[in-house]
Amino acid sequence: VQLQASGGGLVQAGDSLRLSCAASGGTFSSYHMGWFRQATGKAREFVGQSTRNSSYYADSVKGRFTISRDSARNTVYLQMNSLKPEDTAVYYCAAGAIGSGAYTYWGQGTQVTVSS
Repeated sequence: VQLQASGGGLVQAGDSLRLSCAASGGTFSSYHMGWFRQATGKAREFVGQSTRNSSYYADSVKGRFTISRDSARNTVYLQMNSLKPEDTAVYYCAAGAIGSGAYTYWGQGTQVTVSS
């Protein structure tokens, strides 16, 4: 499975941004899709995950970020609203077989910078 993340950029605090992650080479519906981020000098952290029927999020983004899936396009999105400077990071999408409890495939990352 290959994952291609895109959509990052420089925005101001309070703005919105939507990241995309296009998957190829696998059966999209068989995977849970996740988003992670890593700020400079910090460990990678979980942002949110989507399976076929449910999504859940880290407390730090709950209520502001939403993950959606477009099975026709084999694409997962991360809609980010009310962005804060602390959301600045490289964002990665990842995929793993549903039920495995793991992420096996990773995209290349896309930079999100939120200015105050």
